[in-house]
Amino acid sequence: MTAATAQDEIKLPTEAATLELGGRLAPLLPRPGMVHLRGELGAGKTTLARGILRALGVAAEVVSPTFTLLETYNSDGLMFAHIDLFQEWHEAGLAEALDASDLCLVEWPEKAAGLGTPDIDVALRDAPAGGRVAVLAAGTAAGAACLARL
Repeated sequence: MTAATAQDEIKLPTEAATLELGGRLAPLLPRPGMVHLRGELGAGKTTLARGILRALGVAAEVVSPTFTLLETYNSDGLMFAHIDLFQEWHEAGLAEALDASDLCLVEWPEKAAGLGTPDIDVALRDAPAGGRVAVLAAGTAAGAACLARL
């Protein structure tokens, strides 16, 4: 990512705090837009995605796309894609989902080349005192505007 603007670490002591961060981010994210979600297994990537999608009006159950690779959701005429790139993505036809989505949440983006620059990159990790920490960085001007309003 070039010229990324980083925001201070955000402490996420509970799952509810991770959902709340997603809810705060959701209305600020650009459309079309892309968010990269980074972190080890169990770091809270899907929980953050769930918070974003719930705040955008998605009523369906938001599940991890680990086995399906792609979950799509619709709300108010918008399509949201939640992609897990832990496995090979080109063979699964996920490029079309990237192009067709109003907002694309990508888990494990480091596993694929050619995704393009995300508007927001979120790195989640365990906090030494418990809970998690999120570090947000903007990769585009629209992402920087989002983080400035957060």
